[in-house]
Amino acid sequence: MSDIAAPIRPTRIGALANPTRFLELSARVQPFLYGLAALVLLPALWLGASAPADYQQGETVRIMFIHVPFAWVAMMAWTAMAASGLGTLVWRHPVADVALKSAAPLGATFTLLAMVTGSIWGRPTWGTWWEWDARLSSVFILFLMYLGMMALGRAFEDPARSSRPAAVFAITGFVMIPIIKFSVEWWNTLHQPASVMRMGGPSMPAVYLTPLLLSGLGFTLLFLAFHLTAMRTEILNRRIRALKRLALARAEG
Repeated sequence: MSDIAAPIRPTRIGALANPTRFLELSARVQPFLYGLAALVLLPALWLGASAPADYQQGETVRIMFIHVPFAWVAMMAWTAMAASGLGTLVWRHPVADVALKSAAPLGATFTLLAMVTGSIWGRPTWGTWWEWDARLSSVFILFLMYLGMMALGRAFEDPARSSRPAAVFAITGFVMIPIIKFSVEWWNTLHQPASVMRMGGPSMPAVYLTPLLLSGLGFTLLFLAFHLTAMRTEILNRRIRALKRLALARAEG
């Protein structure tokens, strides 16, 4: 029986290394995260909706307040997966594989939302829905990587058999994150350069920067809440599958 399916037992790694203790703690933290995400997102989106129109982009600038956070979370999700991959390979953390595979569908969703909102923003700004430049192409590759990770996680009936390949994929695939981040600086692209995370500080006015940062924080909290929910569901599903296999083995024996 795997660590996820096992009952409560002592752990040397810490409380969160025990799946049962993780379920107990996350049950208390999860509602708080959802509530905090709502408290941050509501004023952030209101400030974004009431911000003045940009002198160049007009009203379409408001898409920035959801598109940019979607892109941030898309990259953050793979970063979290790479960190979980280290937890699997180096520390053999029993919950790390759950964290890695539970983040993949969420990362794919946020990446897709970033591409869709970016296309809606790009049509009036650039005159095209899509352009195969460095930034857009690298984000699309990230989306395909998420789909590949999801397929790898479902390739084996026993999730433990795909834990090491998934960890290696997550760690090596992390190279795509700096490529996406610096693509607008390394190559000529339609995409505008960084205006928040840049040397010398943000370049945009506070009327846009404040709701953008609040929105980024709100969607980050929402991702964390979704991730906890997905992890709890995955742990319980693995336990159910393990109990079914145990019952079948006893019946056959």
